[in-house]
Amino acid sequence: MSDATASTFRNWMCVVCGFIYREADGLPEEGIAPGTRWEEVPDTWTCPDCGVTKDDFEMIELE
Repeated sequence: MSDATASTFRNWMCVVCGFIYREADGLPEEGIAPGTRWEEVPDTWTCPDCGVTKDDFEMIELE
């Protein structure tokens, strides 16, 4: 459990359209730098595919 590197980045999926926000990748085209934690994404941010708010995202595990 000492693996506190990039593996600690999480992924968040839009429950409406399936868009996935990856903390490790960020969204540079939207001004969100790689490595930006979900908590640091502005509350005013909306899904780039369907326009819903962060409230409609859930954390998911990706392999």
